[in-house]
Amino acid sequence: MLAYLLTRLDISSLLPRHQASTLTWVIAGLLVTGASVVLSTLRWQRVLAALEIPARLPTLLGHYLAGLFVGNFLPSTIGGDVLRVTRLSVENGEPPPTFASVVLERLSGWIVLPVMTLVAMALQPALLHKGSATRVAVALAAGTLVLLAGIVLVAAHPRLLGRHADNPGWLRFVGAVHLGVDRFRHHPAAAAGVLAAGFVYQFTVVLAAWTAAEALGIDIGLTVLLAFFPVVAIAQVLPVTFSGLGVREGALVLFLHPFDVTQAQAIALGLLFYAMNLAVSLLGAPAFAVGARARSVPAPS
Repeated sequence: MLAYLLTRLDISSLLPRHQASTLTWVIAGLLVTGASVVLSTLRWQRVLAALEIPARLPTLLGHYLAGLFVGNFLPSTIGGDVLRVTRLSVENGEPPPTFASVVLERLSGWIVLPVMTLVAMALQPALLHKGSATRVAVALAAGTLVLLAGIVLVAAHPRLLGRHADNPGWLRFVGAVHLGVDRFRHHPAAAAGVLAAGFVYQFTVVLAAWTAAEALGIDIGLTVLLAFFPVVAIAQVLPVTFSGLGVREGALVLFLHPFDVTQAQAIALGLLFYAMNLAVSLLGAPAFAVGARARSVPAPS
C-alpha cells in the first residue's frame, strides 16, 4: 500500500520544510517516544504484579526494547511479543503466566484505544461530522470493543478457556489467560491500575505523533489526533505488515483529509512517526544481542 501511495506523489514533497524548530520537534518526539516505551513497560509490570509474578522494571524494559527492536523487522508485533515471553520465562521459570501477561497487556490496549477515540469525539462533537473519516473511525472503535467483549467472555468462561487451566500440555498457556482474566475480574483495582497505565501510555504515543506533525509544519490540534490516531493504531495491527508500513500512512490520509492535510503531509507524518519509533527501538539492539539469563536453580543438598 505504501508503494502505491508513493507512486502517486512527488517524493520531494514528503520532505519537511527546513525550519529552525524542525529539529527541536523531532528531538522532543524522540524523547516522548522513549517515555512511551517506559510507560508501556510499566503497564506490563502491573499486569505481571496482578498475576503475582514479581519483575523489576529495568529487566522488563530490556526485554521490551529487545522485542520492539525485533518487531520492527518482522510482520505484525507478534515476533516482539514472542521474544518477551521467551526471555522472561527463561528468567522466572513460569512460561504460562508470562504468556498470559503479554496477552492481557495487549488486550488492555484494545480497551484503551477505542475508548480514547470515542471520548475525544464526545468532547469535541464537531469531529462527529467529518464524513468518511468519522464513520470509519467510529466503526473501527465500536467493532474493536465488540470483538474485545467476545474475547473476554470466551477467556473468562470456565467451560471454554477455563477448562484448560489445569491442562499439563501446551493448552495450559490458554488456561493461564483464563486465570488472568478471572483474577482481574475479582481484583478490579488491579485492572484499573493496568488501564490507567494504558491510558497514560497511549496519550504519550499520540503526543509523539503530534510532535511529528509539528516538525512537518502540519497545523493540526492534539484533540484531532486523540480522536483519530488511536484508530490508526487499530487499523495497522489488523493486517500482517512490517511495523504497519503503508496501512498507517493510508489511514492517516483518510482520517486527516477533512482537516486540510494533504496526502503528502499525511504520508510524511506516518513515515516520520515510524522513523522515531525505529530510532528508539535501536536501543533494544544490545538487549537483543545479550539475551536472557536463566533462573538459577539451587544445587541439591
